[in-house]
Amino acid sequence: MENNVDTILLYDEDGKEIKFDVLTKLDIEDREYVIVAPTGEEDIDAIALRIDKDADGNDILVTIEEDEEFEMISEAYDAITEGEM
Repeated sequence: MENNVDTILLYDEDGKEIKFDVLTKLDIEDREYVIVAPTGEEDIDAIALRIDKDADGNDILVTIEEDEEFEMISEAYDAITEGEM
């Protein structure tokens, strides 16, 4: 995924299109992740997604299922945001 992406469109379980702001992109252990939050929503926590490739080599976003992987991403994001304060 390109580093200069500011927003992405995702679909919820009902097929409704939702615009997300890309807060940051992380490269951790040879994998890429994005931290996103719904545009204009302040009371909703950020979401971490892994960037994988589909069979055609296109970027796809995957939810993080493993607790260990989620903790690793959370720690990296926290370290970045603490430096901004």
